[in-house]
Amino acid sequence: MKRHASRTKARQLYYKCIKPSPCPYLRKQNQYFELITEKMKLHYKEMGHGQPLLILHGLFGTLDNWATLAKRLAEHYNVFLVDLRNHGRSPHSEEFDYNAMAADVLELVDNLQIPTPAIMGHSMGGKVAMTYALHYPTRITKLIVVDIAPKAYPPHHDEIIAALQSVDFAKLTSRSDIDAQLAKTIPEEEVRLFLMKNLYRQEDGTFGWRMNLDVIEKNYDQVAAAITSDVPFKKSTLFIKGGRSGYIKPEDVYGCIEHLFTLVEVETIPEAGHWVHAEAPDKVYELVTNFLEH
Repeated sequence: MKRHASRTKARQLYYKCIKPSPCPYLRKQNQYFELITEKMKLHYKEMGHGQPLLILHGLFGTLDNWATLAKRLAEHYNVFLVDLRNHGRSPHSEEFDYNAMAADVLELVDNLQIPTPAIMGHSMGGKVAMTYALHYPTRITKLIVVDIAPKAYPPHHDEIIAALQSVDFAKLTSRSDIDAQLAKTIPEEEVRLFLMKNLYRQEDGTFGWRMNLDVIEKNYDQVAAAITSDVPFKKSTLFIKGGRSGYIKPEDVYGCIEHLFTLVEVETIPEAGHWVHAEAPDKVYELVTNFLEH
């Protein structure tokens, strides 16, 4: 496999003991580097240099949800924003559970030739990151989990899934029409804007959802499932909780979190809800950088 000349000098120095990536091709797009891996072909964007940090988005999300904060983190770290399977520009698959998604991330790490990155995940992405750490503890330095616990959650996205499924793209031809349809079920404008980031133009000119909505709906119980392991993760772990979010309860910290992650810190950002990184980016940045540097 040919050596890719597009790697930066800084990254060559950082990985000076590592062979060139065996990836099929590497291309530059909008000042980011984008890799298509050989099997699941996860889509990602890379920026910055230094210690590698992978960031995993949540359910219905894409890597762009973290773009603003990632640009700041890239001033100090080699940041990789990843589209998980059935989301964003990554491929669709009928298989959709945390074991599969963690294996996808490992495949990406292998293609990038990064022995031990730090990994941060939000919500569903946090569960993927936890699964990765528990399954592949020698292939990660530090773990950061944003506003999710390793427990099972009751179904709470039924209305969102129904609203997304109700959109008839053959009849709704503008973003404003789609927004009006979603608003019948989803009154929160910020939630609709988040979901509509998944819109794209298909080859026939109609809109479509980038996410694999049918598979997500069919496998929703897998998304809500608990993360379990007979062996805890014993490396440094940071949980960041939104103070106005109900995803992490006090009993979770002293229960499932400390049971699975023995070297854990839990930090709360009081003014933030579930989308902690969007609502309190400065505090998330401070927590993340302090954690990674110590």
